[in-house]
Amino acid sequence: MRNLSGLPTNDIESNLKDGQVASLDKLDSVELYPGVKAKMFWGTGTMVSVLELAPNAKIPEEELQAERFAFVLKGSIQQMANGKTLSLISQEREAPDGTHSGTPRVDFVYLGKGTKSGVTAGSDGAKLLEIYSPFRLDYLKKAGVSNLPSTMEVPSKPAKPNVEPNKVYDLYEFQLTELAEGANSRLISGEYTQLSFISMDPGSVFKHHIHPEEQMMMVLRGECDEILLDTEQKMVPGSMVVIPGNMVHGAKMGDLGCDALDIFWPVRADYMEKENARMAAFRTIIPEGSKPKLLVDGTKTKPSLTFSEGPKWMNGKVYFSNMYFDQAWTADPSKSSTVELNPDGSYKNITQGKMQTNGLYPYKNGNLLVCDMIGHRVVEMTPSGKEVKVIVDQYDGKPIDGPNDIVTDAKGGIYFTDPQFTMEPQKSQPGRAVYYVSPQGKVTRLTKPNEFAMPNGIVLSPDGKTLYINNCYDDESWFPVNSEKDNYIWAYDVKEDGTISNGRQFAKLFLTGNVLDRKGKSSSADGMAIDKKGNLYVATYYGVQIFNAEGKYVGMINLPSFPVSLCFGDKDMKTLYIVSYSKVYTIRTNMEGFVNYL
Repeated sequence: MRNLSGLPTNDIESNLKDGQVASLDKLDSVELYPGVKAKMFWGTGTMVSVLELAPNAKIPEEELQAERFAFVLKGSIQQMANGKTLSLISQEREAPDGTHSGTPRVDFVYLGKGTKSGVTAGSDGAKLLEIYSPFRLDYLKKAGVSNLPSTMEVPSKPAKPNVEPNKVYDLYEFQLTELAEGANSRLISGEYTQLSFISMDPGSVFKHHIHPEEQMMMVLRGECDEILLDTEQKMVPGSMVVIPGNMVHGAKMGDLGCDALDIFWPVRADYMEKENARMAAFRTIIPEGSKPKLLVDGTKTKPSLTFSEGPKWMNGKVYFSNMYFDQAWTADPSKSSTVELNPDGSYKNITQGKMQTNGLYPYKNGNLLVCDMIGHRVVEMTPSGKEVKVIVDQYDGKPIDGPNDIVTDAKGGIYFTDPQFTMEPQKSQPGRAVYYVSPQGKVTRLTKPNEFAMPNGIVLSPDGKTLYINNCYDDESWFPVNSEKDNYIWAYDVKEDGTISNGRQFAKLFLTGNVLDRKGKSSSADGMAIDKKGNLYVATYYGVQIFNAEGKYVGMINLPSFPVSLCFGDKDMKTLYIVSYSKVYTIRTNMEGFVNYL
């Protein structure tokens, strides 16, 4: 058991009872300033204030007597920090459809003691989460707490913050660090307090444990039964509890999982070691300072882009599909195109109005393999857009439905997925499946119909011995098929004849809160890329999720809109080109991408 020394004590009694779950809704609201109301709770070394700011309400400039974190949960603010104006916003995740793809954003700032701070709410008002260490004595006085000291002491051994003061961050740019099986957290540390935005899987258990740091916990989404000594207490959004140092506790998650904010005082060094290990692994792939850059905004350029898919690098250019969908996912080949993109962001259509292509892959003679999804076929196409021949359009004497993603093996064989994502209510094949076309042209169905609820992205390992397939949707009331593939990437051994065996779970994809709330298993996994070391990059609803060659999670690339597909490119093959609806982003990596050029 770890021991702590140099911690100050104080005689300010917490407004929460140790080890007893309470509700934020039942706390009194205190007016701090005109148009600014707060609900507050505190332990021994840290206090939390949830502020509601009316439109254009102001917190006057003041010199902070404690370190402060401020997160924008709703709306926007202008934060003054030592005379500098910082703009912070909050943005909710858009429900994805054929035209909407926005990802969430929670801006925050860290201000040290002595900072001159002031806040002005935006025109729609704002909701803020503030964390102070030590307490704001003026806030407590306004809350009616009496016999307050004139000052408060801090721990004698301050930690090194992992954020810079007076700088705006987006919470979603912080990597998820595994704290325990099924429990991953975004960790943010100041000098005296540490914030753990933790996500715990449905049905998981955080085992009984003990630590000397005080912990305050507030549930943000989902639910759990918090184990506190010999009791189990239900916690739902807005529930909170103070867990004193060295109190035995744990948690059992419900069917929705549980997202919570854990606040530790002082900073947990063991958690920082875990975060350092996570970041070291991530930085082996994504170098320090490397962030996604917007290369193309297809809403502002011509020809316009709507839903970009299937990018592949060939002969110094990226080729990708510009698929037209309306909001209800109704396709229209007459408004779709296939695009040739230069690394400088300039581009042109090589086909237009002829077919609604999806996945692409380099093929023989410098040509492309193209999934003509709505045309129910796979074709060979020249880089200028000329159709050479039909590779496959039937299986078992019936048309294939909607080829989606595609990859070749070293012998010239072709793997493709067909999730039947087409407009016809009546499909030709008995279910969604994965197929193999041998070099001689023989077509084999590799997976049973509807073995995958929606097989989508597909890629081969660099040695050609392992085939990876992801599952886009599963366990949804609105989707016609459920399977046992769930939110996993599946790996298969590749036989000499191109068929596959030994299917197994390779990597578990993170799910977003709105999917968990409906008990779905949809990661929206789509296109995948792989580097020469076998690291796998998966475009998902959450972001680009990265796994090493053993299937261990490495990290995530966060984007303003959710990524649809991606590929490696540039002369050194170390740049990821990421397509996201009307946008194309790039990000530099340390890894050399793998593509099977025949």
